[in-house]
Amino acid sequence: MIDLQIPLLTTERLVLRGPDDSDYENIATFFEDADRSWGFGGPLDRTGAWRWFASMIGHWALHGYGFWMIETKEGDLVGFVGIWYPEGWAEPELGWVMLESGEGKGYAYEAAVQIRRFAYEVLEFDTLCSYILPGNTRSVALAERMGAWHEGDIENVSHGREMVYRHPAAKDLPGVIV
Repeated sequence: MIDLQIPLLTTERLVLRGPDDSDYENIATFFEDADRSWGFGGPLDRTGAWRWFASMIGHWALHGYGFWMIETKEGDLVGFVGIWYPEGWAEPELGWVMLESGEGKGYAYEAAVQIRRFAYEVLEFDTLCSYILPGNTRSVALAERMGAWHEGDIENVSHGREMVYRHPAAKDLPGVIV
């Protein structure tokens, strides 16, 4: 078995950990819900969700980074957040998904800020973007809360037209060590 050595990260309220088998049912449930998953390439049937889940794990092996599962410190899975860079994309992106149980509590912001800090301090990225499908107002609000701005639109090979939200450079964020 491949040891991916996914770093365990923590915030005040959250644990960000690598994916494991027990996460699949939550991923499948998320992707089968068209109203919830449309902004992340869904809906997907169980086979499609399994392939997405397996590619999420494989992404770690190929790039050394990927999506972390977001758990509360009480052990409840509430979403996933990370850095995604599949074939054909212009650059790595910071992405997030909240399960219904995790919405409206500030978890996505807390987790995404921690992952962005990791990308800058550990992976030594200079900047990040977030690709957001038009109409995904909640993701736009989160990106803007993080200081990102609408840089323009692209034609994404996976999702069609998406808005590019550019995050502040590492050097422009207080407390980030560059």
